[in-house]
Amino acid sequence: MSDGRREGKPKWTFPDWKNSPDSAWRLAPTGGMRAPAIIYATEGLVAEMDDKVLEQIANVAKLPGVVRAAYAMPDAHWGYGFPIGGVAAFDAEQGGVVSAGGVGFDVSCGVRTHLTGLTRDEILAVQEELAAALFEHVPAGLGAEGDLRLDDQEMTAMLSGGARWAVERGFGRPEDLARIEEQGQARDADPAEVSEFARKRQHREMGTLGSGNHYLEVQEVAEIFDARIAEGFGLRQGECVVTIHCGSRGLGHQIGTEFLREMALAAPGLGVALPDRELACAPIKSELGRRYLGAMRAAINCALANREIIGHLTRQIFARFFHHGELPLMFDVSHNTCKVERHAIDGAIRNLYVHRKGATRAFGPGDERLPEALRPFGQPVLIGGSMGAGSYVLSGLATSEERAFSSACHGAGRRMSRHAATRMWGGRQIVDDLRAQGIIVKSPSMRGVAEEAPGAYKDVGAVVDAAEASGLARKVAFLRPLICVKG
Repeated sequence: MSDGRREGKPKWTFPDWKNSPDSAWRLAPTGGMRAPAIIYATEGLVAEMDDKVLEQIANVAKLPGVVRAAYAMPDAHWGYGFPIGGVAAFDAEQGGVVSAGGVGFDVSCGVRTHLTGLTRDEILAVQEELAAALFEHVPAGLGAEGDLRLDDQEMTAMLSGGARWAVERGFGRPEDLARIEEQGQARDADPAEVSEFARKRQHREMGTLGSGNHYLEVQEVAEIFDARIAEGFGLRQGECVVTIHCGSRGLGHQIGTEFLREMALAAPGLGVALPDRELACAPIKSELGRRYLGAMRAAINCALANREIIGHLTRQIFARFFHHGELPLMFDVSHNTCKVERHAIDGAIRNLYVHRKGATRAFGPGDERLPEALRPFGQPVLIGGSMGAGSYVLSGLATSEERAFSSACHGAGRRMSRHAATRMWGGRQIVDDLRAQGIIVKSPSMRGVAEEAPGAYKDVGAVVDAAEASGLARKVAFLRPLICVKG
């Protein structure tokens, strides 16, 4: 991509960064932009992004109070308002806004990885039976319901307590909390701002994977790139881990739907000119902004509790097969959030509202927000690939602070829509092809499998290479799937 994607499109140029000259594209402020827009990707990855990504990240840079730049990660693709893989920070003291479209519908969708200490051969000896048991014990799919039922009082406690609530109720272990972002609980959540309908949608969905790209995978640590950091994370080549990817289910989606509608209608009266209606937002200091932040944080707690419960269910199954269900938690991190964080801007520390939509925190070594055991190595960054393609563990870098407010990509990123994928592939054929590669896929929906076909996603290896070249995160290990329970 030299002078733009095609005639009439904005011209994207390389910033003058010596250590990543081929992995960053910069658009100077133009046409109402209040800051530059930057995409971290190779030319090949940008070529796989549709033009809407360029338009969307430029529009994000037009929002009030945006700080430094609006960023798109290497896995970026078209989303609602923000591109998925979009990062932007806003300053409340400069009229900054909070955007429901900048967080996304699946609030706090995220990834957690458990260590098993088991070898590939130990897993393969019971692969079929283990896959069936996990599929039976962890509800997956559209509208999936679990055994746990929450009355209104317990729902409120869960929305306030997050993973801490789950641990207190016996659905996890106290030592897990140190390895979860925010120690398992989003503070300043306001369950009172979660509607009755959103609560109703979540009544029977705790401890469930849901549908779409959510999954539970048993994975082999197939390759180590940084032995020191891998050892610090507890990763050993040939051993297996369990990775869980899910979010706040129906509750988070309902919160996103309700507040996007309210923000779009309220914007003119709040003095906010929207470059795109999908970028519906409200000033952080407005009543509407405060209400959304309270509800969004409650949804974060829902997601953290949900993943903690699924981790508990997974431990139960492993204890059945291997006479222990220790599965210590390596890390749990969200990637659809808005977090208040302190960042250095022009030599001054400022409190910023950092939106990460389809992007994850990537704090570098020494960051005091990391648990002490991980601090020497940087934060684990968990990058999920498509079925069969494998996943990666990275670690945050100190340079990520300057590059993108300590952020990195979160997955491979789609290269085609779900509808297009179902026209090209059949779910049964994908399941059979993966089985021939030694990967067992369990799913309640063959259409869902087709929508998530490996070919519908970018090359996850190219994505993580671009993230490393851009100074966002460092490659630590490659994980190859052996079992995949798909929503």
